[in-house]
Amino acid sequence: MIRIAGVTIPENKRAVVALTVITGIGLSTSKNILSSVGIPEDERLGKVAQSKIEQIRGIVEKEYVVEGDLRVEINRNIKRLKDINTYRGSRHIKNLPSRGQRTKTNARTKRGRKVTVGSGRKKSAEKT
Repeated sequence: MIRIAGVTIPENKRAVVALTVITGIGLSTSKNILSSVGIPEDERLGKVAQSKIEQIRGIVEKEYVVEGDLRVEINRNIKRLKDINTYRGSRHIKNLPSRGQRTKTNARTKRGRKVTVGSGRKKSAEKT
């Protein structure tokens, strides 16, 4: 069982993909880390020597902001945008897309389930 930055890394996946389990490390960052340590990208992490894994752990802890610290930093940035009343902050407050996407027809994941809005007037009673 390999643990880096408080996350259990799968040993049966390719090393380049396994490191992306850590929040804050994507594919290109994973490739950079592996090339600096000298591990081929196709190697499974279960077959890598423990000393190499210690080197990876050291690089991740020293050079990158990952997991909890990254989440705290992102939430702090969003809170700052809300506090200074920027446009992006107001979009976060209203739970709408903040990067210019259209919302008339799309943005279902951000806005929630589709709700049809009527005219606001109740239908009159049917005359028989």
